[in-house]
Amino acid sequence: MIRSVQVVSISSLKGGVGKTSVTLGLASAALAAGIPTLVVDLDPHADASTGLGVRPEGRTDIGHLLKNARRGDIEAEAAPSSWLSRAAGDASLTRPPVLDVAFGAAFTGIYDRPDLRARDLRRLSTLLSRTSIYSLVLIDCPPSLNGLTRMAWTASNRVLLVAEPSLFSVAGTERTMRALDLFRTEFAPDLATAGVVANRYRPASAEHRYRLDEMRSMFGTSLLSPVIAEQANWQQIQGAAYAVHHWPGEAARTAASHFDELLRNVTDSGNLRSRVSAKR
Repeated sequence: MIRSVQVVSISSLKGGVGKTSVTLGLASAALAAGIPTLVVDLDPHADASTGLGVRPEGRTDIGHLLKNARRGDIEAEAAPSSWLSRAAGDASLTRPPVLDVAFGAAFTGIYDRPDLRARDLRRLSTLLSRTSIYSLVLIDCPPSLNGLTRMAWTASNRVLLVAEPSLFSVAGTERTMRALDLFRTEFAPDLATAGVVANRYRPASAEHRYRLDEMRSMFGTSLLSPVIAEQANWQQIQGAAYAVHHWPGEAARTAASHFDELLRNVTDSGNLRSRVSAKR
């Protein structure tokens, strides 16, 4: 496990719940807070890399870095997010912001299988063990419990589970929590559950209100605040490769404040702050 930085896996065993959107929202909050951050895009679809506006420009994708984990240099190969160009004029930041992406590619899929050996599960840990410039690493996992997700959990301090308030998603989150407990027992006894975030909530939907109450009953204090409401222009924001903190309008400002709060609740924010101050 990587202890020099906070490493958080964003996971769900059900697709379509907005896991990548939550990853991007947390990355936006970290950028706004001036926290040096690396996003590791382990999903072979590489949607997080697209949303972060990555231009590879000859750099090595995360799949090939994993293949050469003993010698790979994730800091040198990570690509800066295009969000940085808009953050450069933020007067509240006292030093140049850092938001890099170990960008995804279809090649990563060679590790998304159930039969990885223990030494293969440590490939991402090995890569991250040589980083020194980041205070936070966010790992966007594929929606499965195959090798890539288990590789991410092996490298992480905490796992954030993403669910939407629907029957299948809630049931899938319960299965993920059981899988995480088993994984912790077998491979990573110090791995913590950051909690469950309810995403894409529509307060006008009676079904969503019912499922959110069900989630509160099932997950108790593990259900994090705030609930992330569905945002009509979220696809537009991501399609433009913008951080939600840089998008105009009241709805985006509200969403940005929710991700600020979620970042504080998911991470040990005091430890992040002290580490950032020490690097200045």
